[in-house]
Formats: sequence, C-alpha cells, structure tokens
Amino acid sequence: QVQLVESGGGLVQAGGSLRLSCAASGRIFSIDLARWYRQAPGEQRNLVAQISSSGSTYYADSVKGRFTISRDSAKNTVYLQMNSLKPEDTAVYYCNAVVDSGTSYGARIYWGQGTQVTVSS
Repeated sequence: QVQLVESGGGLVQAGGSLRLSCAASGRIFSIDLARWYRQAPGEQRNLVAQISSSGSTYYADSVKGRFTISRDSAKNTVYLQMNSLKPEDTAVYYCNAVVDSGTSYGARIYWGQGTQVTVSS
C-alpha cells in the first residue's frame, strides 16, 4: 500500500557530500516518523538519523554535525544531506517511516530497499 524508494547513493571521495532522498508513495495521510538506517558489511543495521512530525530530530553520535535529516511534507519525501563523508560511512542506507494511511488500523512501518554509499579514502 505504501512504498519507499531511496535514491542519491553512489561513490564519493572522503570529504565529499551526497544527498539521499526517500520518496514515499501510495496511500498516505501523514508520515509520523521517518528514519535513516545504515548497514556496513558484517555489521548490524544502525540508526543514523530520524525526524518526527513535529520536526524534532535525532542523530547518531558518529554523524552528528555532518549529516542533516529533513523532510518535504508536500512531496512525501525525506532527505539525508551527508557532508564531510568518511570511509567509515560506507554502507547501504535504508529509509524507514511510520506512515498513517488514514484508516482505523493505525500507522504502519515501511522500509525502502536501500541505496549504496561508498566513500573512498
């Protein structure tokens, strides 16, 4: 019913920047909470950043000051601006969102398929 599609990943040199996008489509009344996760090879999937419907944000210590999460409610899109990238940021980045479709069943959690970010040293 709801689909999340990430884009904007790629190969970048250390110190460079990338902007990831997560576009939600389908039956959407509101996006109550949106998150970015990442998973490096052999590692757990970890929370990178999140933004609530009120606009409050959270960042993992490893990305604080370098990454910025934002949203465009009119476009049902969430962004992750990544600056001063490091090789340690190399991972598959996943979008996650709690979406209210305006039904009596309550909000549901959706995941995107991920986009690869590779930072060379």
